[in-house]
Amino acid sequence: MLENFFRLSEHDTTVRREILAGVTTFLTMAYIIFVNPEMLSQAGMDKGAVFTATCLAALIGTAVMGLYANYPVALAPGMGLNAYFTYVVVLGSGYTWQVGLGAVFISGTIFLTLSILPVREWIINAIPNSMKMAISAGIGLFLAIIGLKNAGIVVANPATFVTLGNLTSPTVLLSCLGFIMMAVLSARKIPGGIIISILAVTLIGMASGLSHFVGIFAMPPSVMPTLLHMDIMGALNIGLLTIVFAFLFVDLFDTAGTLVGVAHRAGLLDKDGKLPRLNRALIADSTATLAGAALGTSTTTSYIESAAGIDAGGRTGLTAVTVAALFALALFLSPLAHSIPGFATAPALVFVASLMVRGLAEIDWNDITEAAPALVTAITMPLTFSIANGIGLGFITYAAIKLFSGKAKEAGPAIFVLALAFIVKFAYVGG
Repeated sequence: MLENFFRLSEHDTTVRREILAGVTTFLTMAYIIFVNPEMLSQAGMDKGAVFTATCLAALIGTAVMGLYANYPVALAPGMGLNAYFTYVVVLGSGYTWQVGLGAVFISGTIFLTLSILPVREWIINAIPNSMKMAISAGIGLFLAIIGLKNAGIVVANPATFVTLGNLTSPTVLLSCLGFIMMAVLSARKIPGGIIISILAVTLIGMASGLSHFVGIFAMPPSVMPTLLHMDIMGALNIGLLTIVFAFLFVDLFDTAGTLVGVAHRAGLLDKDGKLPRLNRALIADSTATLAGAALGTSTTTSYIESAAGIDAGGRTGLTAVTVAALFALALFLSPLAHSIPGFATAPALVFVASLMVRGLAEIDWNDITEAAPALVTAITMPLTFSIANGIGLGFITYAAIKLFSGKAKEAGPAIFVLALAFIVKFAYVGG
């Protein structure tokens, strides 16, 4: 049955290899079940409900990807977008988390519509590669400053805005240890380096009396405190349009980039370099976002960590189904999630950031009309504490520089339309 459904022989793989690949992928991304509830709880959401929503959203999205699209790609609430949800939409702009979930749901609905319509590839191809790379890197830098803040390494200062925290603090030292462990384990190609480091720092914290052990296994917490609590009407407010756009834009291009990158690594692209069944994969991703918003979590998206499973031999949707099954088992680990302190999860944000900023290396720094807008996009995300502001300022800069440099054709009409839209937004709505 598995052979016929997933076409294992056609992809030169076996059931055993696919299951091992699934376990590998799960270990590399399991940190999200601890990091996401910790982050969204700061927005006022019930931590237990978010834990359950995180596991269920990952389970549903990954299962659909495996069964419908037959790709070895796992999904879960996206790092960066969960930070944007908490620190910008809720804490920064003052919207309720219910309105934030409404914005995520609307973005998922638009994404699903674009996935079904033939315009999706035109939209993806209309954005220059330098801007795509800059957006990814900018989100990484945004994650980094949040991780450093949560670790206590970077603190507020009225004169210089930010400054160095107390490096002699035990929790700061443990966060630094966690980051070094993650980097070392990654360098040594040990699967699950992030989750191993989080658990190690947590154990040290418990032994030092800096955190408390709640337990390991229990029945899943109720999801009712967040289930179907998204405020869709509230999210239709004109001031939230750029927030909806930011959720949509980042999810769309992050997903497309992840799918193509992972498929290329697995040798799944066709002879023209295109991804077969792209519409199915995008539908799976957008469906996961809708399900996640309904359950009570920020945008669910494809994970680049799926590459670890592909390196282990995963080639079909059976790998994804294995990951989905492991997320189902993870539902019973809620006490462990409550035992993990913020100083143990903070290093994960910085480590993931170090992986995301690598996109800067793919930008043509010899072409100032590409390099300058890329820098503006990447650097303004952390410095304005907003992904949407970074995207907007980046598009405006790109369009202006290309136009006045006599290279308007290189930008294309879509860039100028987006730039104009952001100019209107900044002029009448603000940041």
